[in-house]
Amino acid sequence: MAWAKPEYTREKVNAAGKTLISGPTQKLSMDEAFLIINNWRTSHNFPLNTFQARLRRLSKEIDPNSIVAQRIKRISSIQHKLERFEAMKLSQIQDIGGCRAILNNVTDVDSLVQIYLYKESRGVKHKIATEDDYIAKPKDSGYRGVHLVYKYQSDKSQDYKDMKIEIQIRTILQHAWATAVETVGTFIKQSLKSSQGEEDWLRFFALMGSAMAMREERPTIPNTPTTFRELQKDIIALEDKLDVEGHLSTFRDSLSVFDEDRLTSDAHYYLLELDVTSRRVLIKGYKQNELLKASDEYLSLERRIVGSNTDAVLVSADSLEKLRLAYPNYYLDTDLFLEAVKEVTTTRKKS
Repeated sequence: MAWAKPEYTREKVNAAGKTLISGPTQKLSMDEAFLIINNWRTSHNFPLNTFQARLRRLSKEIDPNSIVAQRIKRISSIQHKLERFEAMKLSQIQDIGGCRAILNNVTDVDSLVQIYLYKESRGVKHKIATEDDYIAKPKDSGYRGVHLVYKYQSDKSQDYKDMKIEIQIRTILQHAWATAVETVGTFIKQSLKSSQGEEDWLRFFALMGSAMAMREERPTIPNTPTTFRELQKDIIALEDKLDVEGHLSTFRDSLSVFDEDRLTSDAHYYLLELDVTSRRVLIKGYKQNELLKASDEYLSLERRIVGSNTDAVLVSADSLEKLRLAYPNYYLDTDLFLEAVKEVTTTRKKS
């Protein structure tokens, strides 16, 4: 299989990142900037494949029903990150290539993290760059999960040396929370996942983060009630005010999925296009040896939807079923999150 390799210096990559957020210059047009950025992120596919293969194997050993998926960062997300962190350079972004393991419970997450951090590394030469345990120390937003960033190392090829790949490890409950945040953020056009947006929604998700943490018997979110009764009272008040169940159910029920039946059984990569205005998601599948084609079409789609109410991402998953489970936000599927909300507002209220 042919893999993309970096064709530009880090200096050129960083210049393209500046052009992305500031506009074209005499030295670099917007077209050139997009080509450079796309080559840089597509080049992450080779090291990403190495990390996801190991993550998949280790996850299955712990939880046979675990879900592992990978994705290359969207250009819109790259732009947003560079705008948020003015001192950051494109070559410094840690999650251009990312893979994710979703496990059944927090004990399984602990076991997998232990293998990566504390047990014999089984000959892995890659260097860990950062370790963030947002389960032990949750974010103020309510986000929880473990992030491990590695620098790729190889004796065989220097092309990908020191490229960073992020591994996310989370429970299905933590994944449900993150999915709901992204789904609501998509529809109200606010970056809730970056703690930007309506205060009531931000507060609701922080409170639900604590409720889920209590359920998993882990540390709760800073600046939220420390007793369940207080937490429940605040969640019920905001759930009523925001009509959370009504909003999330409407998003899901109004969605139409196209081209899903036409996907071949040997599809390995999936290009998802979510059109929020028309409430539809388009899916295109690619075989494992069609990654370069998929990457080119990904870029073309991203350029076409700039400024529109449409989102796109190129991902990989074992199957269409696992794709739905790994990226439910593109299907507007927040059922598991709604179940968690109902458990707080009704079931536990009666107990």
